[in-house]
Amino acid sequence: MARNTFDTLIEGIKSAWGPLSTDMVAACRAHLEDLLKAPATEDWLAALHKDAPANQELYRDPTHGFVLLAHTEPEGLYRPPHDHGRGWVIYAIQQGEIEMGTYGRLEAPDGSVRLVKRGSTRVRPGQVQVYLPGDIHDTLCMTGPALLFRFTERDLKREDKEEHRVTRYVERDGAWTVGSP
Repeated sequence: MARNTFDTLIEGIKSAWGPLSTDMVAACRAHLEDLLKAPATEDWLAALHKDAPANQELYRDPTHGFVLLAHTEPEGLYRPPHDHGRGWVIYAIQQGEIEMGTYGRLEAPDGSVRLVKRGSTRVRPGQVQVYLPGDIHDTLCMTGPALLFRFTERDLKREDKEEHRVTRYVERDGAWTVGSP
C-alpha cells in the first residue's frame, strides 16, 4: 500500500507517544514539520486546499486520544486569549501567516485576574508553535487564507464544553480578564 505524508505522520506520532515530555513534544513537532513539506498533489492536502474547511477533523486516535484538525482562516480572524485546559497543542502553518501572542496570568490580592502580554510570534508556512498545559495565547490571521493544522493531545472540545477546563479571556476596560463560563 502506498503511504503518503499524512500516513507517515500518524504512524510516527503513534510510535513516539507517551507521557508529556520534552522528547515526545519534540518528536510530534518534527513529524508535524515533515507534514508541512507534503506535496500539494497528495490527495488529502489537495482536498483541503480545494474545500478550505473552517474546521475539519483529519484524525482521532482511538488508543491514545490525540486529534489532528485542519483550519482555514480568513485574513483578520482573531481568536482572543485562551488556554487549552489540561491539554497541550501544536499549531503547524501550511499556508498564510498567523501571529500568536503569549500572556502571563496575574491574580491581584482581591482575586481579580488580568493578563499581561509577553510578546508575539509570527508563524509562517513550514513553522510550528507549541503550547503546553496552562500556556495562554491568542491568534490573529495576518495573511490569509491561512491553512493550519492543530494537533492536540486530547479532545479539546470535550475539555472545553463538557469538563469546562478551558479558560477564555475577555477585554474589559483595556485589560484582558477571565470571561464568563
